[in-house]
Amino acid sequence: MSMLDSVRNIFSIPELRKRVIFTLALLAVYRAGGQIPNPGISSAALAEFWQAQKGTILGFIDLFSGRYMSKMTIFALGIMPYISASIILQLLTVVWPYLERLSKEGELGRKKITQYTRYGTLGICIIQAWGIALFLQGIKSPGGAPIVPSPGLPFQLLTVLTLTTGTVFVMWLGEQISERGIGNGISLIIFAGIVARFPAGLSGMVTGLKSGAWDPIKMILLGAMMLAVIAFIIFVERGQRRIPVSYAKRVVGRKVYGGQSTHLPLRVNTGGVIPIIFAASIITIPATIAQMIKVPALQMIAQQFGPGRPLYNLVYIGSIIFFTYFYVSIIFNPTDVAENLRKYGGFIPGIRPGKNTSDAIDDILSRITLVGAIYLAMLAILPEIISTGLKVQYIPWIGAFLERALPKWLTTGIAPDLYFGGTSILIVVGVAMDTMQQIEAQLVMRHYDGFMRRGRVKGRRG
Repeated sequence: MSMLDSVRNIFSIPELRKRVIFTLALLAVYRAGGQIPNPGISSAALAEFWQAQKGTILGFIDLFSGRYMSKMTIFALGIMPYISASIILQLLTVVWPYLERLSKEGELGRKKITQYTRYGTLGICIIQAWGIALFLQGIKSPGGAPIVPSPGLPFQLLTVLTLTTGTVFVMWLGEQISERGIGNGISLIIFAGIVARFPAGLSGMVTGLKSGAWDPIKMILLGAMMLAVIAFIIFVERGQRRIPVSYAKRVVGRKVYGGQSTHLPLRVNTGGVIPIIFAASIITIPATIAQMIKVPALQMIAQQFGPGRPLYNLVYIGSIIFFTYFYVSIIFNPTDVAENLRKYGGFIPGIRPGKNTSDAIDDILSRITLVGAIYLAMLAILPEIISTGLKVQYIPWIGAFLERALPKWLTTGIAPDLYFGGTSILIVVGVAMDTMQQIEAQLVMRHYDGFMRRGRVKGRRG
């Protein structure tokens, strides 16, 4: 059966058709709402200001808002406050016994934690929106035009109300997609914001090719590199370590249960795109504060945390590795897995049930998680290095020497106009694979063939 037939099957199942149409409709609402500007702002001055922010930390923040931050629309904060609140709640779950108990109380506990996450999102929105209002009032475009023609308390209150309401609405859209759509609501919203920029990026490349700004050979090489990166992402995302598991025979009445062998699959990238999103949201905090508070010391910090600079790369890589281990430890508990295996008569050949099994699974998971963390860090950093080079000149004491000693292509990059970054490609490919897996599961459950003739589409968390 061809993929066209599989797509046709999606719309032949009433429930699945409703879910897909519902998801597309809400994503359309998100894109349409993102075109509504925030009141009290000069669009021309704002566009001139953001044109000068390309390649800075503000440009990176703009990526996760679907480019609504640069337009300062009602969805300018995007979904990042919700992600930040989720990070804080998950960190507190580890250290606060009350939240730890809630996380183990099943559906009721999860609903309570979700409610706290919403409250946290609201608080973060108010703080960030007020900071943005103060920031906008204090800056001008490179040409000297004020971003906010009529600054003051009314503008600040209106901005806080508008941006907070917009983020709460986006959060609600994500939850509705997760519950009544095809799932992955928050991820799909970020996905939609990134994908919506692709046509403009391709158009810019074609225009550059026609005008001579882009070298055709360089464009072909970059296209081949992007295809190679996508293939590498798919290869790693489908990679897994299979731990053999056997089940002892049990006689219940006249029936014999067990006796078969299977495996426990551990994904190389168990956490998917979540660790890189967590790391990106955390690393933007120091520079964001420094950009809003005009203090010389903080301005120096903001400069060091500019994308591509050594300190930024070091902290970013460290954050990705930390959040990979942290998130995997939350979603996968080796002790619970070992206990479930023991309960149903399962065991890993050569390893005693119980603590020994738990330790063995934890040891294997730790090793493959390190591989997954390094893979995520490579995807996040290497395209940036290819685009702008290693900015070694900002390293104290030895920066000037390294800049002279290293090849120019390594310090300046080979493609300064590179449009697609590794983070964007990872999110797009990862979310697309997850979405395909969920639709595939719906088709198979209703006895329809899925997208793949041989084997099923393997998502990142399986």
